[in-house]
Amino acid sequence: MASDVTAAAEPEYRILKFEDLDGWEVDDHRAALDVFLNTCRDMDDPDWRSLCALGRDQKDAKAFFELFFRPVLIEDGNDALFTGYFEPELDGDLYPSSRYRYPVYRMPPEAKSAGTWLTRREIETGVTMQGRGLEIAWVDDPVELFFLQIQGSGRIRLPNGRYLRVGYGGSNGRNYKSVGVELVRRGVYKAHQVSAQVIKNWVRRNPVAGPELLRHNPSYVFFRKVTKVPTDKGPLGAMNRSITTLRSVAVDPKFVPLGAPVWIEKAGKDPMHRLMVAQDTGSAIKGAQRADIFYGTGDAAGRAAGRLRDPGRMVVFMPIQRAFAMVPVDAQ
Repeated sequence: MASDVTAAAEPEYRILKFEDLDGWEVDDHRAALDVFLNTCRDMDDPDWRSLCALGRDQKDAKAFFELFFRPVLIEDGNDALFTGYFEPELDGDLYPSSRYRYPVYRMPPEAKSAGTWLTRREIETGVTMQGRGLEIAWVDDPVELFFLQIQGSGRIRLPNGRYLRVGYGGSNGRNYKSVGVELVRRGVYKAHQVSAQVIKNWVRRNPVAGPELLRHNPSYVFFRKVTKVPTDKGPLGAMNRSITTLRSVAVDPKFVPLGAPVWIEKAGKDPMHRLMVAQDTGSAIKGAQRADIFYGTGDAAGRAAGRLRDPGRMVVFMPIQRAFAMVPVDAQ
């Protein structure tokens, strides 16, 4: 997940032309429009809902975006940073056993109204959660459970071959602390060496120090069952709709409206230039040029997402009148 950003300056807005977007001409605009249509009907403002209705009748997706939107570059003084996230897939059961020993909890009622509740250490080592029927399922790997909490949703593969999907159900209100940053602080790894897989391997090699490292992060996430999403669809994002592999992105809604199309120009080893849709948020996603790209479900998606930490540029597509209202006259 992202490291802390510096104090943000007042955001600056600049309208770009579509020809300023590197790769715009060759993207799959229809795929992006289909993802946009999946959530635009849930947007609050009339101009967005009007464009949503128009989009359903469009045969030329590229022309639709060019006719009704303007690309707006929003900057707050922080460098752009792209990371990736995914939907974990764990092995578990609905009942505890010698293999499935680690509970996936729903949120206790007292935690909902507490604001700040017990720490991860207190939850895992204390008796507060025991004997209350708060377990949704049990899984076989505490490290994967920790990363399930970081991702906020996932699927649990049951012994009968079926899947139980769980989604974010709340937290203990504690601030997230990166265990990767902590390993760097201790001198175990250099910053460029740290990834989710590296952290998992280190924890498993250190049966005493490993669990203690995870408890360095006091934040604890609770879950809820998600029963209305077919297993062939993506998990629910912040808009309570399924998100789409490599077309959905998590953003900071302080700067980017949820449901807005966003043009991604990710640099790095595997450059990515494509139109996505802002359909999710995340506790570490803070800033105008901060984005988390959804890579899909399972281990392969997790490995790809875990390696991603790249610079680039994100441009938000706004309805035309809204775009010009955001930008000072001398910058238009």
